[in-house]
Amino acid sequence: MRIAKHIVASALLLTTFNAAADAITDQLASHGRTEFPAWLNNPTVISAVKAQNAENAGLSNADIDALDKKWRAETKNGNGPTIDAKLSNDLSAYLKKVKADAQGLYTEIFVMDNKGLNVGQSDVTSDYWQGDEAKWQKTFQVGPDAVHVSEVEQDESTQVFQSQVSLPIVDDGKVIGAVTVGINVDQI
Repeated sequence: MRIAKHIVASALLLTTFNAAADAITDQLASHGRTEFPAWLNNPTVISAVKAQNAENAGLSNADIDALDKKWRAETKNGNGPTIDAKLSNDLSAYLKKVKADAQGLYTEIFVMDNKGLNVGQSDVTSDYWQGDEAKWQKTFQVGPDAVHVSEVEQDESTQVFQSQVSLPIVDDGKVIGAVTVGINVDQI
């Protein structure tokens, strides 16, 4: 009898936890759908993604892998020409402003092209190629209405609980890239 009560209590706790997690995921997805378009449809975003798509049209998988390895090596050193070029472009300046204007709600923002490569970002990412990750695959490859919400995790450096919300970037009804926004779940 006592074991049965513990099993029922555990099941009830798990059900409550899952319902709370689903509610947070729904709230994050709703925020992405309603709030991101206000700044995501800005010409700075659209033109930067389109320009990089054209510039990188001929990249092979080996080229992408080499760029990603170069980026990762630069992150270990704290900076480098590839990182510096991305962080100093017009799109990154715009994303830094969007992040600052969100007053702590957004922990990071990065925009990817049609290959999953970073176009611009508010902060340095650990890698340059996101195309092998769900944030790009479950948005860019799914279509214009896709939304991907990652699990809530605690950021080691900031101790903030955050989730990444990702959406496709759409121009004239066509998906041209994707965006990922880290959201401080304590502020949502």
